[in-house]
Order: sequence, then C-alpha cells, then structure tokens
Amino acid sequence: MRSDHPLTLGTAGHIDHGKTALVAALTGVDTDRLPQEKSRGISIELGYAPLELPSGRRLSVVDVPGHERFVRTMVAGATGLDLFLLVVALDDGVMPQTREHLAIIRLLGLERGVVALTKRDLVDDETAEIVRLEVAELAGELPVVEVSSRTGAGLEELREELDRAAARVSSRAPDGPVRLPVDRAFTLRGIGTVVTGTLWSGTVEPQMRLAVEPGGQEVRVRSVQVHDRPVDTAGAGQRVALALVGAERSEAPRGATLATPGALQATYRLECRLDVLPTAPHALRHGERVSVHHGTTETPATVAVRGAGELPPGTSGDVQLRLVSRVAALRGDRVIVRLTAPRTTVAGGVVTDPRPTRSGLAPAPAPPPAEPAARAAPSAAGAEELLARLRAEGVTPSALEPSEREPAAHLAASGAIVRAGDDLAFAAEAFDEAARTAVGLAGEPDGLTLGRLRDRLGISRKYAQAILEALDEQGYTRRTGDVRQLRRRGRELAGG
Repeated sequence: MRSDHPLTLGTAGHIDHGKTALVAALTGVDTDRLPQEKSRGISIELGYAPLELPSGRRLSVVDVPGHERFVRTMVAGATGLDLFLLVVALDDGVMPQTREHLAIIRLLGLERGVVALTKRDLVDDETAEIVRLEVAELAGELPVVEVSSRTGAGLEELREELDRAAARVSSRAPDGPVRLPVDRAFTLRGIGTVVTGTLWSGTVEPQMRLAVEPGGQEVRVRSVQVHDRPVDTAGAGQRVALALVGAERSEAPRGATLATPGALQATYRLECRLDVLPTAPHALRHGERVSVHHGTTETPATVAVRGAGELPPGTSGDVQLRLVSRVAALRGDRVIVRLTAPRTTVAGGVVTDPRPTRSGLAPAPAPPPAEPAARAAPSAAGAEELLARLRAEGVTPSALEPSEREPAAHLAASGAIVRAGDDLAFAAEAFDEAARTAVGLAGEPDGLTLGRLRDRLGISRKYAQAILEALDEQGYTRRTGDVRQLRRRGRELAGG
C-alpha cells in the first residue's frame, strides 16, 4: 500500500465524549471554531482536518459531533470513509450512541478502525480497566488506546495504531465514473457555488463537466481544492471542494451527487438485502414507514418485505424501499434504515437493484459485487437496434421491453437517448426537439403546461407528462403548480 494513497478517517461515538477535542489534539485544527466561510478561497476545513501519521501517510479526518449528522456522514462514508476512530470517554463509559454508531459502522461494512479511550487524566486505573473490559465486549478485536487530549498522553500511540490500520486498507480504484455525494454547498463572493464531499470514485479536475443528480443538470468545474490547496487533479478517497459554474447553491444542495454525465439515473425504488439489528426494538414490517440514508441523502420510504410480512430482529431478507424522493444509486451501494418513532437505526445493507420494477413481485436480486466501483458497464448488445427503433418512433416511443433495459442503459450513458422513468426512452434528437418546443411554450403568456405541450406536439397525455418529467430531471425546467418554469439550462436553450 502506498503511503500517499488518499484515505479518509471518520470519528464516531457518544456526544460529549471528546471527539472534537481529540481531533484538535491530533491535527492542530479545531473543527468547532472555524468560520463558516473562508475569505481566502474555497476551503473545506469546516469539520475536516488533515492528519499526518508516522509513516508520512496523510489522512483526511471527518469530525462528526452531532448524532443525526453522524448517521448521514457515515452512510456517505460507506465508500467514502476508509477507516474509523471510535471514541469512548473513560469517565462515562459505553453509552447508547456508542452502541448505535458501532452498529452502523458494521452495517456499512467498515472493518478497519481504532478505539480511543479519552479523558484518561480524569480517572484512576481501576475505572480505566472497567471501561476497557466494557469496550472489549462491544468492539471485539479492535485496537484500543487510552489518551488524554489535555495532556497529550497516548496520542503518539494512537497515531501509530491508526497508521497500522490505514496500511491494511485496500487501494481504491482511480478509474470509473465520478461520484461525489455533496455534504455541504455554499456561495463565496467572487467564486460562486462551492460544494464539498468525499470523492467515492473517479478523478476530478478543473474544466471537467459533471451532472448534478437527481436531475442531470450539467455544470462545469471551475477549480478543485483538497484541504485548502488548489490541485490539478483529485482522486477517489480524497476530501474535495469544487467551485462550480452553471448551478446555484440551491441547485447542487447537500444530498445531491455530482457524477459523470449519464453514469447515474435517479430512482424512487431500491431493491435491497437488509440485515436487521439484533437490538432493533421490533421487526421490520411490511408497509412500515422509515427513513432511508444513502450517500448524503435522507428520505422517507415505505418498506415492502419480500416473501414475508416482516423481518424479525437479528434476521436478513430482501426488501424493496419505496422512496418519497429520488436517489442516484448503483448496485452495491450501502443504505441504512432508521425508524421514525423511536428515531433509531433498525437495519442496513446493500442495494441489489437500483431500478427494480414497479410490481410488488420484483425479480429476485442478484448478490452484490465485491467492489461497487468495479461495476461492469451496461452491455451494448442490441443498442443499435433499440436506437433505430426509438429514432423512428420520435416522441411517441413504445415501452421498453425487459430485454432492452441493458442496451438502454448503455445508450443513456453515451447520451444517445434520454430515459423517462423505467419504461420509456426518447432518442436524443427527438427529446431535444421536444425540449425546444417546451422552452418556446414557456416564453408564451400561458406558459408551459402539460396540456399545452400535449396539444402543440399532438401526443397523448402519457408522453407529454414523460417529456416534462424528463425535462425536470435534465435541469431544463422546474414545476411550480401546473406550470413549468425555466431553469438555467432552459434559459440558455431559449437564448439560442
């Protein structure tokens, strides 16, 4: 393992157990007192700090002091984080958040980590030994180090243990599409919209064009920074800040994902293999309302349990999560499921099909791949025949057959077609012509409505609605009541 390979470390643990103070002692950066915006550039140091280890390896440390923020950030770190630092205060011991955070870490498949027992200067040897035994029962074989952020005791030993854990982390593939879940978006005077996040896969560089998902709105990367330093290229595993051209802050918010155009398609449904925690307050029930965490997104959902009415605590099973808001997911991504009352983690697992059918009888999911980043590209077999059909059918294409889904994914990734939900797709030329018609209607006194687009194109309501929804996803329009308003991309098209 190269010592310069970018890795990200996330903190975890009960509130007030000294996570932020420990990060400050290790890195020299107090993540609680940094200003909200940096006058000197597009800094991403708010909540994040670089940590240099004895080997010369440099980690990006994600300090997550809040309970709900922890859940969102750790889910984003399913592939964004490489190792974790579980913090337990010796004067308090293992607490409820300690247990939940470690459960989430395990549900996300994160294996490498270290336990830091903080506030060693506040307790005697007997108390420290009692907490050590308690932690050993909870954390198993994880290395444990007693430290004091105030006196500095144990910090060098902790750095060495983190170095050993980092050396065992597998390398991250630098290729593949760009995937950057946005965990912060803000505006800086003279720069514009800035987003930050941990790069899941791919590489980013200035002048690159990316898509904001869900929606597909294209943006251009003005500049890239890694820990407050401008860089020509940032790779998977690094904390990055991107200055964007072509999107307001509200158009690339926390929860969105920046991706290679065409690499992701947003969905309202996820087929998953879930593990229900043995400590769950009750079974995960069919029809239950839950909160689903994926990337930096949290959205309400309804659970559809496959083959049974419920999944009892300590069991595993296949479920479909029917989401209120769309997410941009791939097979192999991790999700966490939390109850809404009481607000607690109940299950977690792997996406086995990011675009299942609407039917409650979805096909049995295939096992997830070992590495989501290595996901095979959609097959091109049958793509030419499908494209020819869609071009011939124009703005009234017949529904995609099951055998056409794979070539449709290939064509969508190349930009040759535009998907409109699971079952429809338009040839790019036909969609572009419809987009120009829609933009023209938006400039007329009565505005762009479903009925007016239907009548102007001479098509059925079904196709008009599909085109409008695709225009929303592509970033041309935004729905306000029954009328569509032009977004930046639509205004650019209207301007020629």
